Amino acid sequence: MRQPDPPLTGNAKADPALSMQRALALLMLFVVGTINFVDRQLLSVLVEPIRAELHLSDTQFGLLTGLAFALFYAGMGVPVAILADRWNRVRLIALSCLVWSAFTALTGRVSSFTQLALIRFGVGAGEAGGTAPSLSVVSDLFPPHRRPFAVAIFQLNGPFGVVVGSAFGAWAAAHIGWRGAFLAMGLTDFR
Repeated sequence: MRQPDPPLTGNAKADPALSMQRALALLMLFVVGTINFVDRQLLSVLVEPIRAELHLSDTQFGLLTGLAFALFYAGMGVPVAILADRWNRVRLIALSCLVWSAFTALTGRVSSFTQLALIRFGVGAGEAGGTAPSLSVVSDLFPPHRRPFAVAIFQLNGPFGVVVGSAFGAWAAAHIGWRGAFLAMGLTDFR
């Protein structure tokens, strides 16, 4: 069994380099978390053009954006959190981002409800590896008296990602279409 990553120790006021390292790591985790929410938000924003092209019912689309995604995301969250306790968390976050980004890009290539459902399950599986390991990294980086603030900053990625995803989705619907939006977002995530 892998031992947890050792926490960075030291007084942030006495060591400005350590404070900068912590802030940069928190910023990177925030950006990854934001991308997670943007990728998730796109499907909801682009519902009408997707439904029109793929001839999806309200029930089918509800399953894609609601119950099925939530169950798969939550179901994968527990094993991924267990894996985060046994493996390098930073690598797990990177791998998870790679997985959900690839599946996000593939969303732009689907031609049926079944394909879309399977691809969205892949997105959910990848996204499940984002939050738990990220919170663990934040816990490793910040001393107990600074953790609540760091976790609060990290958790702002959700609302921020919803805003960015909504704005990008609306722009994409008007300029590059729903398929282009998923391809662009998935490929952008790889950078």
